[in-house]
Amino acid sequence: MNDTLDTLARADADRLKAFAETLIADLGEIEVLRSRSGLVMLPMRDTAKGVAFHLGEVLMSEAHIRQGDIDGYGMRRGHDLEASMAMALVDLAMATEIQTENCIAFCTRESEALAAQDADTLRRVEATRVNMETF
Repeated sequence: MNDTLDTLARADADRLKAFAETLIADLGEIEVLRSRSGLVMLPMRDTAKGVAFHLGEVLMSEAHIRQGDIDGYGMRRGHDLEASMAMALVDLAMATEIQTENCIAFCTRESEALAAQDADTLRRVEATRVNMETF
């Protein structure tokens, strides 16, 4: 499930919102517990000393919904409350086994798109690497 939430947190916002719209009718009545944005501390680890520190603050959007005793949760970078709510809807749908196959298929497509983007980013970073010899 963590891989799914990782994927949804980075998924394309427009595709995520469009997919979540297809879940609303089947989900029925839900309770919105939280829909907000705010700053959270970004933790990092000093690789030399192995200690944690806070690099700075990051703007995040968060949504927490409930249907009966089952929760759905979404947190995404930036101020896009609709995208975090869409993430929470997909999380709730999977937890309640509503349109599970469609949710898995969506997450798989997004995961593959993110992997391709990450590979492209790494290729571009590697192209800028300079090997220097020390005497």
